[in-house]
Amino acid sequence: MHALRYSGCRPYAEALLARQAPVNQCPPGGAATISALAALLQRPVLPLNPANGVEGALLVAQIDEDACIGCVRCLPPCPVDAILGAHQQMHTVVVALCTGCELCIAPCPVDCITMVPRASLADTPPAPTAHQNRERFLAHSARISGRARERAALLSARKQATGAAAANPPDEGCEGAR
Repeated sequence: MHALRYSGCRPYAEALLARQAPVNQCPPGGAATISALAALLQRPVLPLNPANGVEGALLVAQIDEDACIGCVRCLPPCPVDAILGAHQQMHTVVVALCTGCELCIAPCPVDCITMVPRASLADTPPAPTAHQNRERFLAHSARISGRARERAALLSARKQATGAAAANPPDEGCEGAR
């Protein structure tokens, strides 16, 4: 079976409800989540799809801050905005918010993001709850959608301004000035 990737838990849940995804695509949830989903959705329990990862300890992303170039490519894919940073500035992960989804790893051009067991970090806060993750995902999605709407409106306004300028070229002759 091929790997299915989703931008977060909610899109995966929506695909499950629409019967467009199997119940075994969530390595962070592991066997316990697969069993719960199968029971809830009245589907057979399947083993975790290894193409998506393996079940193990709860993980969190860590950024090698010396290697980070501040490209910001890891920020948009994080479904809960657990990564902080700015363009050409070092980035860091807020461990208390990280879900361990690994969506930040692939976009990193310098491979400075690794996943480490949550328990291996000193003074690690507990993993975020499902409710906290849902609230952060909704806020992230709203922010991304808002930016997309703003960009579309800006592009539309620019196209209209360019079209108006092309339809009404400036007078070349300056006859009215004589």
